[in-house]
Amino acid sequence: MADEQNELTLEEGGGGGKKKLIIIIVAALLVIVIGVVAAMFILGGDDETAASAAEPTAAAQTAEAAAEVGTAMYVSMPRPFTFNVPGTTRDRLVQIKVQLMVRGDNNHEMAKRHIPLIEGTLLKAFSMANADDLATTAGKDALKLKAAKDVQTAISEVAGAKIVEEVLFTGFVMQ
Repeated sequence: MADEQNELTLEEGGGGGKKKLIIIIVAALLVIVIGVVAAMFILGGDDETAASAAEPTAAAQTAEAAAEVGTAMYVSMPRPFTFNVPGTTRDRLVQIKVQLMVRGDNNHEMAKRHIPLIEGTLLKAFSMANADDLATTAGKDALKLKAAKDVQTAISEVAGAKIVEEVLFTGFVMQ
């Protein structure tokens, strides 16, 4: 009986060696698979390089188009606009800080030269607003679009060109 137990122990020990061999083979296969996947990623990067090589030409075309139009510049209004607007329950006091987006140095200088005309036009557009509309984002956006349109019309009558591209609110307080 002791001989039988020794034989079983030897057989189990021999089986453990087979398990170790299987584990080593699986680990080796795993390393090979990881190496192949890594090689595919590294060699697959050539397609991305070709795509990124095409991007600078598109970026260069965009830069050339921007140079033709002119770079965006901003003209700050010297003081914020403060005015009353009527509301359904009560009147509100509104203060808006404004900057104008223009394109090119020439338009920048023209906008600076016509600040009093721009201020008057903006104040007229802002004073026609309603407090209920200004409480919403859509109302503020509509006011910006109306102000930009009014300023463009007023300046084009005086200067003969569309100088101001967009009116931007950099501060908005309603009490």
